[in-house]
Amino acid sequence: MDLPPDDPRLTPLALRGELLTLGHTDESLARSVRRGILARPRRGAYCDGPTWETLSQEQQYAVRCRAVFAQAHTEVVLSHVSALPFLDAPLWGLDLSEVHVTREDGFGGRRERGVRRHRGRLLPGDVHETHGLLVMSPVRAALEATMLGSAEAGLVVVNHLLHRGDVVLEELWGRYELTMDRWPHTLATDVVLRLANPCVESVGESRTEYFMFQHGFPRATAQYGVVDRGVEVARLDFALPDLGVWIEFDGRAKYEKYLRPGESPADVVVREKQREQLVAELTGWRCFRITWSDLADPERLARRLREFIASVQRERRRRAS
Repeated sequence: MDLPPDDPRLTPLALRGELLTLGHTDESLARSVRRGILARPRRGAYCDGPTWETLSQEQQYAVRCRAVFAQAHTEVVLSHVSALPFLDAPLWGLDLSEVHVTREDGFGGRRERGVRRHRGRLLPGDVHETHGLLVMSPVRAALEATMLGSAEAGLVVVNHLLHRGDVVLEELWGRYELTMDRWPHTLATDVVLRLANPCVESVGESRTEYFMFQHGFPRATAQYGVVDRGVEVARLDFALPDLGVWIEFDGRAKYEKYLRPGESPADVVVREKQREQLVAELTGWRCFRITWSDLADPERLARRLREFIASVQRERRRRAS
């Protein structure tokens, strides 16, 4: 998926040599950086200072990746975490302190100045060109991400690319088993691929799914459709029909997604409450909501969810008796 030309991650860059040919000196460049006229994402690479200050951490990381690529003296491919910004994939939970490149000449394994060079066999289809960059394909970048970060962070990336249709699970398993299952640091990859689900739509939902796996809850059905007289009236983030429970992840993006013209977030909240009541009436289930702050304390969240499920089960037994 190509980024639009005005995407902040494509903020124009200039290298030191280019600026010197335009009449700058090292002194004038340093002065411009001190005054905030220019920013220096990386030694020898410059961009507009005020624009740089408006960029998020993830956007600044993408600009640094482009600077490393532009300064490379050999053929390299942006890989691992560093391919993800140019695939428009999430960077949640991943270490952005280093730029990762894979050398096409087979050399690698070094770290220097915030750059980690990898070596790995490149197969046809592993690399594609976008915005003047060589970037790992979605299939390979997704697998590489699982080898650097936590299983949870890897699941966020893989689910995102699956849901958007950039990859399919069979492709990931096939590429992994072809050569990459013998690479180091692949212990989490197998876990991620077994949990991966193209129905999961967001970072928060992927994290919720991983939380449930990590704490031994039954695997829920993602994007469960609730039907009334043959018409689907609601879609649930996660359903546990046998337990009479469904789970919703409540993040800001969710409420922005359902915001209609002229509405405020409060209108969406009211409509969501009405939706919850309708689902409860149709299914007899109860809703458990999870937020970002809940996921920040997973042990407490696990206790709450177990207590919630237990209370639902007691109520169901009481009604049946």
